[in-house]
Amino acid sequence: MDFAADLCVFASEAAMIGDVMERTAGRLVKEAPAPSVLAVIPALNEERHIETCIRSLMDGDDRLRKVPLTIADGGSTDRTVEIVERLKSEFPNLRVLHNPKKLQSAALNLAAERHAGEETRFLVRCDAHSIYPPNFIIDVADALETTKAASVVIPMDAAGETCFEKANAWIVDTPLGSGGSAHRGGTKSGYVDHGHHAGFDLAVFQMIGGYDETFSHNEDAEYDERVVSAGGRIYLDADIRISYVPRGSVRALARQYFNYGKGRARTARKHKRPLKLRQAIPVLALIASISGTLAAPLFWPAAILPLGYLGVLALASVAVTVWKRSSCGLLAGLASGTMHMSWAAGFLRETLFPKHDQRAFPLVFGQKTL
Repeated sequence: MDFAADLCVFASEAAMIGDVMERTAGRLVKEAPAPSVLAVIPALNEERHIETCIRSLMDGDDRLRKVPLTIADGGSTDRTVEIVERLKSEFPNLRVLHNPKKLQSAALNLAAERHAGEETRFLVRCDAHSIYPPNFIIDVADALETTKAASVVIPMDAAGETCFEKANAWIVDTPLGSGGSAHRGGTKSGYVDHGHHAGFDLAVFQMIGGYDETFSHNEDAEYDERVVSAGGRIYLDADIRISYVPRGSVRALARQYFNYGKGRARTARKHKRPLKLRQAIPVLALIASISGTLAAPLFWPAAILPLGYLGVLALASVAVTVWKRSSCGLLAGLASGTMHMSWAAGFLRETLFPKHDQRAFPLVFGQKTL
């Protein structure tokens, strides 16, 4: 497809999104019937968290118990489904949907296809590992209605329990951790190009084609690329916040960010987007550190590159320790370095040795490919 044709497609999709938003506009959700909202929790072996998550989502307005809440289970082998079935006697709005593809992206797509009714206007995405504030579902749907955005994203506040989790939480919400992402502890509401997904205008979600189910990670950023390219707007509501517990070990954190890096590389390749500065810095730091280490035996000034990076991490550890008045802060540099190097390694791995087919994915709602 040539450039002129691309412009025509994007213009057409932008107009369609405008039409969709206009048709779905109307009364505020706080005055609308609960069936206008569908909430979904993707789950796989979540027996430790699922009940706490569900109870937090049902805390607040009585209408929450009328909101269809789908637990899209990816074939749990623990007591996840058993717990949900038990809770149905207390919360009749709970429904279990088998998700054979196991992925979160597939869970949202399948729920939107199978469990959304004719009156459903908004799709709310929930995470089994999170504890939500009262009326979270209604607040997200109301933000979608008020802003007329294609999707609403929210800030995530990290809160650790163990020493490494605390250090991870303290550093991840800083520029040295997440690179300054607006949805990582952000306090200002406004329109953004990406964030932690909380809710979607269902008509737009279906028109865009839902999540790309070939993505096991970074499916949210990839979806946001298509929404923005098609003329949709993404609203960050800083008044709706969730807390989460970050990874508690170096190994788990490294695996998480390695996968994030791979997913971002796929998104960049698929949409032909250059990295932002905050995303390029970890890649440059990894390349510089490796190059400097290898070259140092032959040219000792090259050691400045890896030693300089380690010095920055050491200063970060000291700064966080003083800031939080806790010796746990000494692990902040380790957590930050793990994020940087793992993300960069995943990005370079997928960029240099791609394992995924970049052909247009099949849209689950039968819409055309952008």
